[in-house]
This record gives sequence, C-alpha cells and structure tokens, in this order.
Amino acid sequence: MAVGAFVPFPAQAPPAPAPAFQSAAPATAEQEWQAVLRHRARAVLTRDEAAFTASLDPAAPEDFQRRQRELFQNLAEVPLAEWDYEVRGSTGGSGTPEVVLRYALAGVDEVPTERPTGFTFTHRDGRWLLSGDERARGRSWRGPWDFGDCRVRVLPHGVVIGHDGSEELADRVAAELDSAEAAVTAVWGPEWRRQVGVLLPRSQEELRELVGAEFAVDGIAAVAVADKVDTAARRVEGPRVVLNTETADRLSDTSLRVVLRHEMAHVAARADTADGAPMWLLEGFADYVGYRASGLPPERIAPDLARRVRTGEPPAGPPPDADFHTSGRDLDLAYQQSWSLVAHLVRRVGEPKVVELYKRIAGSGTPSEVDPALHEIAGLSTAELLRSWRSELRRTF
Repeated sequence: MAVGAFVPFPAQAPPAPAPAFQSAAPATAEQEWQAVLRHRARAVLTRDEAAFTASLDPAAPEDFQRRQRELFQNLAEVPLAEWDYEVRGSTGGSGTPEVVLRYALAGVDEVPTERPTGFTFTHRDGRWLLSGDERARGRSWRGPWDFGDCRVRVLPHGVVIGHDGSEELADRVAAELDSAEAAVTAVWGPEWRRQVGVLLPRSQEELRELVGAEFAVDGIAAVAVADKVDTAARRVEGPRVVLNTETADRLSDTSLRVVLRHEMAHVAARADTADGAPMWLLEGFADYVGYRASGLPPERIAPDLARRVRTGEPPAGPPPDADFHTSGRDLDLAYQQSWSLVAHLVRRVGEPKVVELYKRIAGSGTPSEVDPALHEIAGLSTAELLRSWRSELRRTF
C-alpha cells in the first residue's frame, strides 16, 4: 500500500477589494449582503449563536436552518484565528452572489485560506436574510464542520480535527504529531511553519470533499493538500494532512508514524515545490523522511522492488509520473523505487545536499533540471546515479 500522496489544489483568483459603503447614498444589495455576512462571521468568532441565527430567514426551508444551527455547534471546538466572508460579485441582483469563505486555523495557518461558498439571500421585511446555501448547485465547499461535530486536539505543533467516533485514531495521531515534526525538521531544517492541521474525515464523501473529487484515494492512507501555493513568494494557503480513516484505522503504530512523517515532509517542502516537479523526487523524499530511523529493513519497505530485482528485472530508472496515477501493486512499486533511489542518493551525497537538490529541482517544476542540478550540487550525472543505484539494488536484494 502506498503510504501517502501530495495533491496541490488549483490556484484561485486573488481577492477583490471589499466594497466601501457610501454614507451619502443607499447601500447596494451587494453591500447589504456583505454586511449580513460580516455579522455572521463575527458571531462565529465570538460564539454568539443568537447573532448567528438572526441572519437566517425564518421562512427558509427547515433543512437549511437545521444545517446552519448544526454548523455553528460543529465549529465550537475549532480554533479559529480568522473567519470571514467576501461577496465577489452578484448574479444580476438575483440574491445568489459569488462568495468566498476566508478562514485560518489558530496556531497552524500562517496566512488565511479561501474556499468558494454560495448563499441565497431573500429580501424580507425590509432587510436581506440568508435563505439557502447553494449546496445543491455545487457552489459551496464543505469543511470538516459541515460533516458533523468537530473534536479537536491542540498540540504544540498542530491540531487534529476529527469527529465523534474517531477518538482512538485522533489520540494515536496526536501522540505522534510532535515527534513527526521533529523528524521532518531534522532533515529539512527549521525553515518551515512547523505546524500542521490533520483532518480525520468520518466518511469517504468527506474525504473526497477535502482532497478533491479528481483524486483516487483508494489504497492511500493519507494525502497532503494545499488550497493555493505561490512558490515565488513562498506562500502556502490551507496546508492540510487528510487521513483516509478507513485505511489509517488499520495501520500499526509504526506504519502510522511513517505516514505522518511522510505527509509532514510534503507540508514542509510545499513552498519549494512547483507543479510539474518529478513525482519520484517528491514522493521518494517524503518516503525517505517517513522511513528514516524506523528500523525497518529494506525488504519490509520495498518488497515489490526486491522481487523485481531478484527475478532479474531491476528498474532502468525512476518511475515516470504516470505510475503515480495508477493503483495497486504498480503504485506501490513506484513509491518503493522512489524511496530507494532517494535513500541511495542520501548515502552518496548526504541529507543536506539532497535537500538542496530537492529545492533546486522541485522548485523549478521541470524534470529537465535533474541532470544539471545533480552535476552542479552533487558532482554526479544522472547516468552515474542510476548505475550506482542499480548496483546497490543487486547487493541489497
């Protein structure tokens, strides 16, 4: 089973400036909608349920009103540094504007992240009220709080957010989180946020909402995601580790430790990882960090690779990116080859130079940077690296 994956989310447009109220003229509908949402956001942060429900249309469908009351309660334990909404534009005054939710987890997010949401406003008794959340039209992103009451563990290096029923897994994750941060920092160095939000979805529906419907989660224990990344500014919005609880529940303590360190390595490296970087480097480096100091022998870490070598079919080179979009044994083999190649590179040139290579190659976002980076930083050609790796494989297995 592949231990984890790295999934960037598509970039979003930068926020438009908030509309200014004009004291000399009546407020527009958009400005009034913004005011309603501003009061709603303040009620979330101050835990004022009466103010929160005051924004709801009493004639709205009962299902909508019930979900909104549940949402408020579900957020009770979530540590929020920011929670706000912004109207980005109307749809011809129809009462269904484009809205984004801007939020930040306290102690985790260095900058807030934005997710699309949607509301229906109804004008009643001289004021605008919320009467729908546009969920049926697919315009609302849903967070963990939309799937049930959130149960939170706050730790020195992050938070774990789960639900009722996930207490045992949440306790196991919480017990490993701080040591995972230390393990990642020992390799990558201290120049990263060193905080992570770990999400434990209660269903496959919630899992797919949190990581993206286009990503195949079968057989994956966890996924590292981010909402938006600017590698030039080294700005990452919404970095999260999302566990596939159906798989993670069955992991041994050692396997769970490997998974968390693997995913936290992705979080640490995300600001230096551009789209298009070779997957073998991204996943191989994360696996190296995950398995480092685990005490597991190579045969346990890479059983499929060992069989290939012993049957006279050693890999000719690193796996192509396409192999990471398969499933089953092919996916497992891709991870194992990548781990083995990066671990071999560490033995050749040491961890600091491998980190330097990662930043140079992954930051460029192109596989063509591998050969010049190896030559300039490690004094190796790609051909030399692959020859020595294959020789080591034959000795190891």
